[in-house]
Amino acid sequence: MKKLAILQSNYIPWKGYFEMINMVDEFVIYDCVQYTKNDWRNRNQIKTPSGVAWLTIPCRFESMSQKINETKVTDKLWASKHFKTIVQNYSKAKHFKEYAPVFEKLYKEVAEEELLSVINYKFITSINKILGIKTKISKCEDFNLIEGQTSRLVQICKDAKATHYLSGPAAKDYLEESLFEDEDIKVEWMDYSGYGEYEQMYPPFTHGVSIIDLIFNEGSNATKFMKSFKEAK
Repeated sequence: MKKLAILQSNYIPWKGYFEMINMVDEFVIYDCVQYTKNDWRNRNQIKTPSGVAWLTIPCRFESMSQKINETKVTDKLWASKHFKTIVQNYSKAKHFKEYAPVFEKLYKEVAEEELLSVINYKFITSINKILGIKTKISKCEDFNLIEGQTSRLVQICKDAKATHYLSGPAAKDYLEESLFEDEDIKVEWMDYSGYGEYEQMYPPFTHGVSIIDLIFNEGSNATKFMKSFKEAK
């Protein structure tokens, strides 16, 4: 059995994104599709004393046909600004001092990167290491990309020799499961419910913020608040 997931890259994603990575044998970053403005591709949320706040990478939007892996950053100062904001809001978190150097180094590394997709990839793979996720990470450019929204996903699964496809729940509106069934590929649906609360700063508790919130607050215990790690034991 081989389980595969295919998903667009997000900027410092929430814990659910990493749950999906941890639940599959191979995770394909699907950035060869349309870039959408005001979405998770270039922004995410953190907790602050005054509530949830957005961290947004400024990107150039040139046309509706622009792909995520073609999207470029417009302000090279974004990285230093973001890390400064993180320091301001998480410096008193229980495990901040332990992980701050890792993120400081990472922000310095991506500061000169021009492509959003490359930046997201570096954050995702670095956070995987922090969490101990060993899933193989591939990119859509590595596969034969045929026409058809669902057909393309099926072809990627076939190329990767996957027997199971794990999809996000939002895809239920358009995914043609019959095309997977025709190739003997079983479709499974991600379930983001049932999360427990952890020791989070600035009440009330919010589940949907960036994974960095969980890391800074819980450190090496972070995975205890992620369902896929419990299931794996």
